[in-house]
Amino acid sequence: MAIKVLVVDDSSFFRRRVSEIINSDPRLEVIDVAVNGKEAVEKAKSLKPDVITMDIEMPVMDGISAVREIMKACPTPTLMFSSLTHDGAKATLDALDAGALDFLPKKFEDIARNRDEAVSLLQKRIAEIARKKSFMRRPVLSSQSTSTVESRTATTRTATSALTASPVKAAPAGSIAQRFKATGKKYQLTAIGTSTGGPVALQKILTAIPANYPHPIILVQHMPATFTAAFAARLNNLCKIQVKEAEDGDVLKPGCAYLAPGGLQMMVDGRPGASRLKILDGGERMNYKPCVDVTFGSAAKVYGDKVLSMILTGMGADGREGCRMLKAGGATIWSQDEQSCVVYGMPQAVDKAGLSSESLPLDRIAERMLVEVGLK
Repeated sequence: MAIKVLVVDDSSFFRRRVSEIINSDPRLEVIDVAVNGKEAVEKAKSLKPDVITMDIEMPVMDGISAVREIMKACPTPTLMFSSLTHDGAKATLDALDAGALDFLPKKFEDIARNRDEAVSLLQKRIAEIARKKSFMRRPVLSSQSTSTVESRTATTRTATSALTASPVKAAPAGSIAQRFKATGKKYQLTAIGTSTGGPVALQKILTAIPANYPHPIILVQHMPATFTAAFAARLNNLCKIQVKEAEDGDVLKPGCAYLAPGGLQMMVDGRPGASRLKILDGGERMNYKPCVDVTFGSAAKVYGDKVLSMILTGMGADGREGCRMLKAGGATIWSQDEQSCVVYGMPQAVDKAGLSSESLPLDRIAERMLVEVGLK
């Protein structure tokens, strides 16, 4: 059965363009369109689509307000279309906070080298987030604390032991969530890589980290160049630790998180305890700018076994080769579990390669970090 899609945009040209792209994929079918947020909410309730594509700026009701209403009434995987401006970035992050799962620029040429590549990317994104519909029973980030139902569901999920080196064992149904134990390893750097679903995941983790976190944190989130500064500023306002968009020459300091700038590559240089960040040209041949593999590979060379690393939700396999380098040096690698991922692509690639030692639900990753570094 085809994935049913509701297309929401006040531009008739854009509605037609997006509908043609969606309908050209036999897996997908546009079942209706809406011209504003109010109409989108009504049609989401009556038609129950599998996925909604949503514009942000619309008359009557904007896209962010519509997402909030839809998540209250009939939670539905939603992909936002946004402009690649600073204001567009802020609005998109607000939409993700409201419950949208993913976003793409309205100008397709900004995300791909040619039309065919852009068409394929949009179709893949819709198909991927459609898989999450059965799990959407609540807003994605309704509050800093997670519901008892979510915690219980996440911790009772059986980890796929065939895919992970030594996964976290699930607690029996209805039992108290397991207590973590530190491995006793010593660290000097924390590294996190993510893509689709990453903004919400990173916000959930980093807002739970105290100001006295003992290591620098490097973050690689697949995101357009105009978005990373706004995202770093947002995290900095919400978190107890300092969060900034990384700049060339930044000295890594404990209790500070450095977000790789969009469109560029971030590398760690120097030696443990006296390392700096190098920000380099993205590279024409690179699929991802920033790229998790590039950053993690450089961290492996500088810090060896002193890296605590995590691969979170995201499409594709970026991070697998970087984790392979980290693993070879003795570093610790964790992955986000399948159920709590928006897209279980990057974590799955790491799990299947036998590189992750633990597979963790999103709502317990921060707790696990604090136990591991001796803060809990």
